[in-house]
Amino acid sequence: MKPLDLIKTARRLVGRKGRRRPPQSDLKRAISSAYYALFHTMCANCADLLIGTGSANRSRKAWLQAYRAVDHGYAKSQCKNSEVISKFPKEIEDFANQFIELQIERHKADYDPSSRYTLTEVHASIDAAEQAIKMFKRAPLKDRRAFAAWTALRVRDRS
Repeated sequence: MKPLDLIKTARRLVGRKGRRRPPQSDLKRAISSAYYALFHTMCANCADLLIGTGSANRSRKAWLQAYRAVDHGYAKSQCKNSEVISKFPKEIEDFANQFIELQIERHKADYDPSSRYTLTEVHASIDAAEQAIKMFKRAPLKDRRAFAAWTALRVRDRS
């Protein structure tokens, strides 16, 4: 799953700015696609930096296990820990904040039948998700690796 392909899908669902008024179902699916672009960015980051990229001598099974290790709820909880997240570079901190915001919106879009979105709101969410992904990829490798560990690996008591 390529995250920026999900951004393109979200844009296709809503059309160009100022063109037509898409149905709420398309606006809601676009919100969901924008969130999943962030989520799959997080998953790929985890797998690539903890196991290795496709060009590395790595096990496909181990890579997939690391990719699937990211849990939506746990990742959101870790991103909400401002004491830790604030120590990451701004690109990662912004990504974490956008992940939280869009996960909330995705839940609303997917599970609240009375939720409504405007075209302007959805375009803003898609733009913010795309920007967060692009900036996240510019963050230093060591910090993205630490973020992968922080969002995917459970912290255990030291006792």
